[in-house]
Amino acid sequence: MRFGRVTAMGAVAVLILIAGVWASWGTAQHVLLTKGRERGTVEVTRCAGGTCSGTLTQGAPPRGGIVLKDTVAVSEGHTYAVIIKPGTDEAVRSGPSGILYAWVPLGGALLLASVVVAGGMRRVRAGWALAGTGMALLTAAFLAV
Repeated sequence: MRFGRVTAMGAVAVLILIAGVWASWGTAQHVLLTKGRERGTVEVTRCAGGTCSGTLTQGAPPRGGIVLKDTVAVSEGHTYAVIIKPGTDEAVRSGPSGILYAWVPLGGALLLASVVVAGGMRRVRAGWALAGTGMALLTAAFLAV
């Protein structure tokens, strides 16, 4: 009985962590693997409907119509270092703040998996380690952005 519970909860914890990596990788791949990607800075001129747009300057050929997702980390009138997703006008933040922000879904998955590991598998130390790692990632992303 014990082996079955530990196996089932371990599978759930691994599934949660895989989902966190999968959710983060969509943005993180552009921030981490920058070779050959268009980079520059965007001065945000307008925010509406969940997106912000601006003009790409410095580093890449200047052009307008660059789109950033409207989050608490992006506001009108500010300039951000970005990387353009290939084949689109969509940009993601670059640098340390962009890397940390891209991995926020993994931080949430670490927190969720810590509850499964500590409660379901009865591995309290491992659960605290996962929770500490998730909190450290989320706190660093909050402070960097």
